[in-house]
Amino acid sequence: MSETAPTESASFGISERSADVIVVGAGPAGSTTAYHLAKAGLDVVLLEKTAFPREKVCGDGLTPRATKQLVAMGIDISEEAGWLRNRGLRIIAGGVRLQLDWPDLAAYPNYGLVRKRDDFDEQLARQAQKAGARLYERCNVGAPITDERTGRITGVHAKLGEEKTPVAFHAPLVVAADGNSTRLSLAMGLHRREDRPMGVAVRTYFTSPRHDDDYLESWLELWDRRGAQDRLLPGYGWIFGMGDGTSNVGLGVLNTSSSFKELDWREVLKAWCASMPEDWGYTPENMTGPIRGAALPMAFNRQPHYTRGLLLVGDAGGMVNPFNGEGIAYAMESGQIAADVIVQAHARATAPQRELALQRYPKVLKDTYGGYYTLGRAFVKLIGNPKVMKLAAQRGLTHPMLMRFTLKLLANLTDPTGGDAMDRIINGLTKVTPRA
Repeated sequence: MSETAPTESASFGISERSADVIVVGAGPAGSTTAYHLAKAGLDVVLLEKTAFPREKVCGDGLTPRATKQLVAMGIDISEEAGWLRNRGLRIIAGGVRLQLDWPDLAAYPNYGLVRKRDDFDEQLARQAQKAGARLYERCNVGAPITDERTGRITGVHAKLGEEKTPVAFHAPLVVAADGNSTRLSLAMGLHRREDRPMGVAVRTYFTSPRHDDDYLESWLELWDRRGAQDRLLPGYGWIFGMGDGTSNVGLGVLNTSSSFKELDWREVLKAWCASMPEDWGYTPENMTGPIRGAALPMAFNRQPHYTRGLLLVGDAGGMVNPFNGEGIAYAMESGQIAADVIVQAHARATAPQRELALQRYPKVLKDTYGGYYTLGRAFVKLIGNPKVMKLAAQRGLTHPMLMRFTLKLLANLTDPTGGDAMDRIINGLTKVTPRA
């Protein structure tokens, strides 16, 4: 069960709780971090500002990378448990419709999944609890507690429960998994890098006959046809069947063009949906919820990922893939990486040795994603040019071999050792590209 009531300190009237590690935020990054830490035997508190179930803006589609992480956490991903499998990606652009299966790889499964975020996040948080993490819901974290001499974080202040009772949690290490806004990172002086791309996702749900689809669908040409002249926007649209009578329909848009700030993306989504075939049902009367939006922090847009006892995972560290806007897989992977580093540091006998182990975390992240994200930043700049985007959509989709290569690159799905010629080319590119 979640802990929702504090134990009062007789002398201070404030709850004082201690652990080996505090994880702030029970989204995919935080819950994955807490799960792996708890499985390794560490005492972990997981602090979530809301109560489950709770909604988050997401496409709800999971690639094989995210599926692999769910399997590693022991999550039951069967259809009987409410998961909808998908076979690959359907790409629509330039008058061409191309269906691509996920690649057959040794490192990843050949299927993805779909599940709504309100239920998805809770499953991960409950799995972390089962592993031994202590979950506090309705725990709104405020200022960090720091050592006056070193500036090192030693805990967090929070308000707990519906009564918003002041509490304090203490630990030698804190993991910021509090999303793009990451107030904890900001309080520790870590600000967003303006030279890294940002995206916006807006989405809603419709009752639709297209709810049961074996493929995630991506529309690479995102046209704004509301004005006197059609405009090709820097982003893509998606349609993901949820298997429950509804479709998740949304847009992912990049901040690489002058139109980014001036447009109302909710209105763009409405207009895009209105252009769809009527029998798909993407009309206002079939909308089952409001249009919601969220930021997509990409390509390590907040650094360093470790400093003074604080580790950043998921959106807090800007882990979203700039190629495709995927965040969940990288949130979970960074959580597992952070947990592995913390476990090894915890086993060291002295403070200097523990610190040496912790300093490895940013290096592992850059070795894992740095070159790939640098390529992604270049890709984002290219597709921010409407002429380049239009040419790529019209010419590239007519070459299935090129599109299979592109799918592997955009979805970051290659076998790290061995693999085919495409895998070796992509892996080679990411190794020789600077890791910033």
